[in-house]
Amino acid sequence: MTLPAKHHFVLGTAFHAPAWGEVEVLADALFEINGAGTLERVLLPRDADYAKAVDDARAKGELEELSATQYLLPGFVDLHIHAPQWENIGNALHVPLEDWLQKYTFPLEQSLADGEKAASVFADLVMRSLANGTTTALYYGTQNVDATVLLGEVCQTLGQRAALGKVVMDNPEQCPDYYRDASAGAGIAGTEETIERIMALTDERQLLTPVITPRFVPSCTPAALKGLGELAERYPIPIQTHLSESDWQAGYAHEHFGTSDAQVLDSFGLLTDRAVMGHATQLTETEAELVAERGSTISHCPISNAFFGNAVYPVRRRHAQGVKAGLGTDVSGGFAPSIYANIRQAIISSRMLEDGVDANLPAASRGVAESRIDFRHAFYMATTAGGKALHQNIGLFLPGYHWDVQLIDVAAPHSDIVLYSEDDTQSVLQKILFTANRANITKVWVQGQLVSGR
Repeated sequence: MTLPAKHHFVLGTAFHAPAWGEVEVLADALFEINGAGTLERVLLPRDADYAKAVDDARAKGELEELSATQYLLPGFVDLHIHAPQWENIGNALHVPLEDWLQKYTFPLEQSLADGEKAASVFADLVMRSLANGTTTALYYGTQNVDATVLLGEVCQTLGQRAALGKVVMDNPEQCPDYYRDASAGAGIAGTEETIERIMALTDERQLLTPVITPRFVPSCTPAALKGLGELAERYPIPIQTHLSESDWQAGYAHEHFGTSDAQVLDSFGLLTDRAVMGHATQLTETEAELVAERGSTISHCPISNAFFGNAVYPVRRRHAQGVKAGLGTDVSGGFAPSIYANIRQAIISSRMLEDGVDANLPAASRGVAESRIDFRHAFYMATTAGGKALHQNIGLFLPGYHWDVQLIDVAAPHSDIVLYSEDDTQSVLQKILFTANRANITKVWVQGQLVSGR
């Protein structure tokens, strides 16, 4: 159900993460949302004009009052998701990455050149993504321009904020004949056409952002990477690709370019503060320093990494080095379209990294000390960090930020959340993040527009 934005007020308790490791509880706050879907002001009970503002909004019939079991969270930001792989979700996770691409992924993506099929697949994905609380997604499209633009049309129609790009892949040694750009020039031209068409498609809500998208270093020739870097200089838009995702990918860069994956991308102008790099499980210390220096963001995809990453991304260590990170589902390398599932796996993976996994080793040398993160860090990554990566005012309850929000009812039918009177607000948030399911996500707004729920 999609309803237009309107000037209104919401009264209730909200959670957000203004900084790494920090959660702020906005208890019984009054949120004023304007007709453009932007948060005008936030009033707390201690503010002098709070009571009058609540009474006025209630008298005008503009106030939505949350119940004692309802809470507001910022909409989640999925920083890495392959829309054309949706049909394959949960399948073929037992094979190596390079085989998974050639046997399953490329044929499936190519099949979405069929517009009717693509429209159906994309709509199903976007609706489910919204229903899972994801208000913004950074999408990989297909190698086909029309199919990628169609994905943008679907996102705009259904009301999801989306950054998306045509995938460039022109290397005949790594890309099949039936699914690759005819040349570097064709891939670059197709990218620019996609950029221009998405910009033209975008309506007054400004939900869509085009993205420069080399699939990854192995799929692109040096000429393609060079041309995309030149486009990145002309268009101040996001860049996305996969970075040091696996042993195979990291090894490919060294074998074919004589240097690391990050250094290859940087040499072509593709490692910038607008770049979102997927995975990075094989990042070396030198590469991490380079990524931090350039201001790029890592999209941490913990579920997918468990299958294809060959290692755990050390979130805490990289953060200490200045490397920024958000969260991604990596559908369909990841089996869940939910950022909630990836919040949980990010925390689990960090604990396993710290404690180690081989009981035959001495406890003191089994793991990597000080690697764990907790719900506060993962919540920040799912919200605030995603907004910062895309340079958009999303992920926080602040004036001037878009009302991209999910409403959680902890007492919804079929809920798995268990609360008792002893639970304080911090406990409530932890239990939401660890045990909420789709039944608990009763409403989702994007730009003030109700896009999921009633």
